[in-house]
Amino acid sequence: MKFPLLNVDGSKSNSIDISDKLVKLKVNHKLIKFVLDWQLNHAKPRTAKTKQRNEIRGSTKKIVPQKGGGGARHASKKAPLFVGGGVAHGPKGSVYKKKKINKKVRKLALAQTLSKKHLDKNLYILADVKKEIKKTKVFNEFLKKNNLANALIISDGDTMKNINKSARNIKNVKLIKDEGANIYDLFKYKNVIITSSSAKKIQERVLYEKN
Repeated sequence: MKFPLLNVDGSKSNSIDISDKLVKLKVNHKLIKFVLDWQLNHAKPRTAKTKQRNEIRGSTKKIVPQKGGGGARHASKKAPLFVGGGVAHGPKGSVYKKKKINKKVRKLALAQTLSKKHLDKNLYILADVKKEIKKTKVFNEFLKKNNLANALIISDGDTMKNINKSARNIKNVKLIKDEGANIYDLFKYKNVIITSSSAKKIQERVLYEKN
């Protein structure tokens, strides 16, 4: 599929071919949510940790006879019922509920998210910026002219150097490199702007790179 290229200076430029396998996929919302949950699960550090019953030091001797005492049955004092025992259902630290998914699923979810953005008409391709833009006003006028408020810019390294000073202080605009393209940021921002070089790199990585 051909995408028209946007230029910061407003000049006209050629279009770019993007594979339909990247921007015209059928969207599986359950798959995307699964990968999004995985990403958020890894983003949040889990430091809280309580000792489980099997981690408490002490005797495992049965504290009262099983029968004949008239009271409840008890085993060792490590039970969560007693003071100093283990904590039932407490936080288990960094190893708790770590989801694992393979790269094929992550790549497919990324492609489907880009397809969703294209379906909503919120996906744009920006021609690589060859000259440094130092003025925030210049880049802000480009965004306003194309109605691109609340935008995520996925950029290649060279363009990042040339627009970083002019775009980093604009409200609701975030710049990331193409290798850091992720589902959470794609959904967080309404519009997605990808530089032409980054679009080719993402396409190559998603469709042709071996896992």
